[in-house]
Amino acid sequence: MTAAPTGPGDLDAASSTPLHPTARDVLLAALDRGYADPRRLHRAGREARLLLDNAREATADALGVRPDEVTFTPTGTHAVHLGLLGLVRGSRRGDGVVHSAVEHSAVRHAVAWGARSVEVGVMGDGRVHDGDLVENALTPGTGVVALQTANHEVGTLQDVGDFELPDEIPLFTDACASMGRLPLPPGWAAAAGSAHKWGGPAGVGVLLVRKRARWRNPFPGDDRVDERSTGFENVPAVLAAAASLQAVVAEREEVNARQHELVDVLRHRVAAEVPDVEVVGDPDRRLPHLVTFSCLYVDGEALVTELDRRGFGVASGSACTASTLTPSNVLEAMGVLTHGNVRLSLQRDTSRADVDAFCDVLPGVVAEIRSRVGL
Repeated sequence: MTAAPTGPGDLDAASSTPLHPTARDVLLAALDRGYADPRRLHRAGREARLLLDNAREATADALGVRPDEVTFTPTGTHAVHLGLLGLVRGSRRGDGVVHSAVEHSAVRHAVAWGARSVEVGVMGDGRVHDGDLVENALTPGTGVVALQTANHEVGTLQDVGDFELPDEIPLFTDACASMGRLPLPPGWAAAAGSAHKWGGPAGVGVLLVRKRARWRNPFPGDDRVDERSTGFENVPAVLAAAASLQAVVAEREEVNARQHELVDVLRHRVAAEVPDVEVVGDPDRRLPHLVTFSCLYVDGEALVTELDRRGFGVASGSACTASTLTPSNVLEAMGVLTHGNVRLSLQRDTSRADVDAFCDVLPGVVAEIRSRVGL
């Protein structure tokens, strides 16, 4: 069975992407086999446990970690909360969390709920100031450093494995935007991913906790197969997530190369053909499928609406609060233009024709919106 192709104008894969064909096939097959409680000793329970263990093994193999370092959670957000706050609770130094100014809201909300925030600024391309991060990490009371692997909005990669932190200060990395698409960086004690961003089912998160990390569960425990997890495991969804992760990792060299070229086309044509536009984020060290730009004198909501009317689904505003269309804290922290913001993220089957069709339409849409306010 093959998955239904995405529409040529579906350019919001960073938020969520359709099921990978492999995930669809595995999910349908597992629905009849993985329904039982994997803690039970009867035949159906043993089969569900076997599928769950297989999913953990497959995920570990795809990510280059140990199976006992893998925990499946209800969402990527929950994996972020669990991973970060678990390191805070396990710290002997204090509850301070040093984090970049461009972290996802899941990280910021977790810190606000259960830790003390120490925010570090970023440069114009979105990368954190290296010296500031390490300097703040060395201050008394710092328990954890949190640094995303890649930014959800502008795609810039952070140098996660290059910071010289003291051994007693663990690093948490939010890898939800990059997991599966890129290899995991070194140097982290806990990491989080989200299956629906790589083509797995929604409602499956992945928490990775290194074997020797000082991590303690920050939430009430549960008598499940995995002591770090809570609630009844969705075994079919977990198995489908693991299968799609393996498939995405196997094909990413080819897909990434193609998407890098398409994003280069987007960056060049948008900058050359739309007046008063700023293409943001690192042009080279970035996620392969994502590009963000901002248009002066243009309302972001109007731009999204008009592009949608023409068949192109894009995002605007903050990656985590786009429904409100509030100014992006990420773009503000970078010191770049925040108004008229558009984020495009390519699907695995997005073609050059799809990209050219968008670029052909964009200048006229921007000009039309500007004309409404007399520009």
